[in-house]
Amino acid sequence: MDTIDTEKAKKYNKWIVVLSIIIPVVVAILSRVKLQDLGFDIQPLTFLPPIYATINGFTALLLIAAFVAIRKKNIVLHENLMSTAVWTSVVFLVMYVIYHMTSDSTKYGGEGVLKYIYYFILITHIILSVVIIPFVLITYVRGITNDRARHRKIAKITFPMWLYVAVTGVIVYLMISPYYI
Repeated sequence: MDTIDTEKAKKYNKWIVVLSIIIPVVVAILSRVKLQDLGFDIQPLTFLPPIYATINGFTALLLIAAFVAIRKKNIVLHENLMSTAVWTSVVFLVMYVIYHMTSDSTKYGGEGVLKYIYYFILITHIILSVVIIPFVLITYVRGITNDRARHRKIAKITFPMWLYVAVTGVIVYLMISPYYI
């Protein structure tokens, strides 16, 4: 039986709190900063949205594969897939911020019921993308510190929420992509 590394967990808990606050604040601030306004001669990086949407889709597939792996009791594969999912989420976030630092936000041009569906998906995606940060970090730390019982308990909440954020990120992109300039 693996033992829980409580000292390691305590160290990580401080980082979870810090990162859960800093990441959304930094993303919100940087997404509103335009590099061109700061004197940088850079063209809008309009090629990034399909790339980071694809990364979101890949993250969703990794989460599903990790779920299947753990159901089959393949812990090593599960751990590797989850670590990769964390890193793909980081890559997504970096690309998202870089895009918004070089490009204006795109307005959704759809009408009628699709407009309401789009904004519902977008708003829930944004809210949960902030809420999911501490859940992912706590779940991940409980996994790497061998706190398996508590890891499983929170993973039951984290998994569907994170999967929703990843999938709705792709849906938001697909719905808004016809309106990119």
